[in-house]
Amino acid sequence: MLAQRRPVPEAEAMTEPVQEPGGPTPFGVERDPTRVVAFSDAVIAIAITLLVLDIHPPHDTSRLAHGLLMLWPSYLAYAVTFMLIGQVWANHHIMFDHIRSADRMVLFLNTVLLMDIAFLPFAASVLAEAFRDGHGQRTAVVLHGIAFECAAALFNVIWWYACHDRRLLAPTIDAAGAKAIGRRFRLALAWLAVGILLGALLPALGVAVISAFILYYWLPISGEIAKVQRRRRRGHRT
Repeated sequence: MLAQRRPVPEAEAMTEPVQEPGGPTPFGVERDPTRVVAFSDAVIAIAITLLVLDIHPPHDTSRLAHGLLMLWPSYLAYAVTFMLIGQVWANHHIMFDHIRSADRMVLFLNTVLLMDIAFLPFAASVLAEAFRDGHGQRTAVVLHGIAFECAAALFNVIWWYACHDRRLLAPTIDAAGAKAIGRRFRLALAWLAVGILLGALLPALGVAVISAFILYYWLPISGEIAKVQRRRRRGHRT
């Protein structure tokens, strides 16, 4: 007599397939994002450090003060790019503070984001060289802006993917907080696009618009602090 098959509970049927020891990881398996953040921090730290290597001391030390002043394009590109990469780092933490797990799509999108970040020191070097020589400034500003526009686009894609059906979001953020972060990320796309268009016409104005973006984007986002942390703070006050 054939043994009756035990009905499979719905919750059990929806779990991820069991991974065999030493076998390949299925595409959709979710992971703790701690290593994603650690690897991203390392790439960002390297990229932001490489910026200073483009500032070369003047060869003529007999007029050292004048030579140092003439390096202002390098100082400008360094300061603007450093602060923009700093914002990338801060917003990356804000995003992954609320992503509880990372599947392979998140890993892929984050890798593309890091590839763009690693390109930013080159874009800063081109910007400094163009303002130093007085030629190609429009192209340099557009290139610099597009590099950050790509980063902003990838932030939007990663956040949208994580928020879709809240499958990858942690329970520490509510719908209003997730929407507030999404709005800030979408605004970055529009703001940088305006800076790129203005930079194609008036390079100095384009740099000014992107620099104003730096000041605004260090403001906190409503709902970015996890609810658990807020409860802890209220508990300490009582």
